[in-house]
Amino acid sequence: MKPYTETERIELKRELNDSYKKEIVALANTDGGFLYVGIDDDGTVVGLKHPEKDLETISNGIRDAIRPDATFITSARIIIIDGKPVIEVEVLKGVKRPYHLRSKGMRPSGVFTRHGTTSNPASEDAIRQMIIESDGTNFETARSINQDLTFAYTTRSFSDKGLGFSPANQRTLKVTTDDGYYTNLGLLLSDQCVHSIKCAVYRGRTKLDFRDRKEFTGSLLKQLDETFAYLQLLNKSESQFVGLNRIDQDDYPYYALREALVNSVVHRDYHFRGSTLIHIFNDRIEFVSLGGLVSGITIEDIMYGVSECRNQNLANCFYRLKLIESYGTGIQRIFESYSSYPAKPELKVSENAFVVTLPNTNASDAKPDLNHPSKEESILAMLKAQKTMSRQEIETALGISKSATTAILNELLDKNRIKKIGQAKNTRYCLSE
Repeated sequence: MKPYTETERIELKRELNDSYKKEIVALANTDGGFLYVGIDDDGTVVGLKHPEKDLETISNGIRDAIRPDATFITSARIIIIDGKPVIEVEVLKGVKRPYHLRSKGMRPSGVFTRHGTTSNPASEDAIRQMIIESDGTNFETARSINQDLTFAYTTRSFSDKGLGFSPANQRTLKVTTDDGYYTNLGLLLSDQCVHSIKCAVYRGRTKLDFRDRKEFTGSLLKQLDETFAYLQLLNKSESQFVGLNRIDQDDYPYYALREALVNSVVHRDYHFRGSTLIHIFNDRIEFVSLGGLVSGITIEDIMYGVSECRNQNLANCFYRLKLIESYGTGIQRIFESYSSYPAKPELKVSENAFVVTLPNTNASDAKPDLNHPSKEESILAMLKAQKTMSRQEIETALGISKSATTAILNELLDKNRIKKIGQAKNTRYCLSE
């Protein structure tokens, strides 16, 4: 029996050819082992004519053609067997798997594993598992399988806000790792994002009859902009009169619609490949975000303003872009925007989904009676229509005393529902939002 036999940890090559890179990748991704160049498949030692040149080729190939850096887990040397020069390459099991051919990327065509005496392309599932074992289970910070990413929309979005999106900025934002890989956060912000937002519009209050369907793709920032524009097109306005004042009322409060959309995108679990879903009925909109709540957090916690962000780095990007104003207040502010309406938003949660339902304020069972509202509701409605009003204008419109009007205004100021503009005789009031 010859002393050299191919096994799961030993690969033999009669002469040097380009496939040695694949073999080193496969050994690094499995359990490590040895590559011998100058020994035939049957174990016969044939030696090499130019061992020094071949050794230099192998060393350069390991450094330049394999990623992540495999120089720390490999060593190559010339040994003499039966009087003939042979190259021995020792490969340790990698700590940053999956290792891959630089020219092919982190895809099955570039990632190999060892099975018996052969090296085969790894499946995408196997690649994902290696990424999890190396990078951990945090979706955002793990390396993206797709490294051929572009950021045209995101770069414009950052530029519009006076922010940079250079390679240095990308490292700071965790869009790339310290060694230059795009993370899954980078994938979400890229033009190649694999997730989408799907909107379905129904006739009536059930899902029996579709009226329209839309799917929004590309960077999450592009999806947000286009989805919100679409929702605003569907957000009709109706008018009522309080005395001589015309009150225009949208189906859905602007802030509630915006916050529910942003919330469904920034807090969902992107381990799930499915789309974020928005169902639009005559009387409500349902935002379905995949992943449920973060473990340990309840709906009651959310209503108290407790926040545990699943995608901290994505939330940080949204914060810099002023898409979110602060952490943990979004759901509370959705409910506050419905404070003057009888119908209220609803939250539902299951193990793998979180649903925010916004009632249509102009639906027959959700519409407030503006001809007999509370005094606070009337003031808020008038300020929404008139933008700004003086205390005397409000007093006249309500038909109540100066002291009563002042008391109600002070109450609304304390609740941060309205704010003052100007001073003394020039004081006027407007909505806080």
